[in-house]
Amino acid sequence: MPLDLQWPFPDFNKPYRLWQMRSSLVVCAVGMWSKIMIDWFNNVKVYNREVLIKALDGRPQRTPLVTVSNHHSCVDDPILWGILDWHHLLNPKVMRWSAAAHDICFTRKWHASFFAHGKTFPLCRGEGVYQWAMDFCVNLANAGNWIHFFPEGKVNLMNKEFHRLKWGVGRLITESKNCPLVIPFWHIGMDEVLPNKKPYIPRIGKDITVLIGDPVNFKSVREKLKKEKQPAMVQRKLITDILQEELGRLKHQAEQLHYQTFCLR
Repeated sequence: MPLDLQWPFPDFNKPYRLWQMRSSLVVCAVGMWSKIMIDWFNNVKVYNREVLIKALDGRPQRTPLVTVSNHHSCVDDPILWGILDWHHLLNPKVMRWSAAAHDICFTRKWHASFFAHGKTFPLCRGEGVYQWAMDFCVNLANAGNWIHFFPEGKVNLMNKEFHRLKWGVGRLITESKNCPLVIPFWHIGMDEVLPNKKPYIPRIGKDITVLIGDPVNFKSVREKLKKEKQPAMVQRKLITDILQEELGRLKHQAEQLHYQTFCLR
C-alpha cells in the first residue's frame, strides 16, 4: 500500500454501526441521483436488463456476482446503475463494491471518506494483482458480495480501441471460494454525458445504450485449471482472455444496436 494512502475502511470484524449508517446515506443518495440521471435526463436503451436483475435478486446465497464493463467516462459508475430498480439502489447491502484509482479518488481525506462510504475501494496502479485492495476484493467475493470492475484499468477515451484487460479480475474469479456469477456488459454514450474536457459537469439529453451479456460460466474452467495444476498466472490469464473475448463480442453488438436505435431515427 502506498505511503500516501491510508486504508479508508474500518475493521469489519469489529462493530462498525456508525460507519454503516454513513455508508447507507452515501449509497442511497448517489443511487437516487443515478436513477434521476438515467430515467429523467437522458435517453437510455437497455438490452437484456433482466439478466442483471435476476442475478441481483436470485443468485444462490454467498455466490459472488462480478460484473465487468468498458470504461468511457468518470461517471460510468455510478450513473449506469440507474438502470436498476429503486429497491436495489436504496439497499446498500445489495449494491456493488467497485474499484477506483487511488491517485484520483483517494488523494484527499474527504474524497477518500466519501468514496469508501460509497462502497469503493482504492486500487493502486502498478502494484500488481497481489496488492492490499485485491486481497480486500477477494474477501468481499468470499462473503457473496457484488463487485464491479472496469478491467481496462482506466477511462478509455478512444472508444474504437479496446484496451487489453488487467489480470486483477482474473485473480478475483480464480481465487473466490465459490465460483462467481460473472456478467459482462458494454455501454455506449457515457463519454457524451461527461466528456473528458472542461467543464467537468455531467450533461443531459444524451443517447445511451447498455447491452448486458449472458452470464459467463467459469466453473468448469476453474475446475479444469486446478485439476491440471496450472500456475496461478496461467489461470488468471486464461480467465481474463475469456472475458476479453466476451466484451469484444458485446462491443460489436452494442455499436450496432446504438446505431439502429439512435442514429437511424
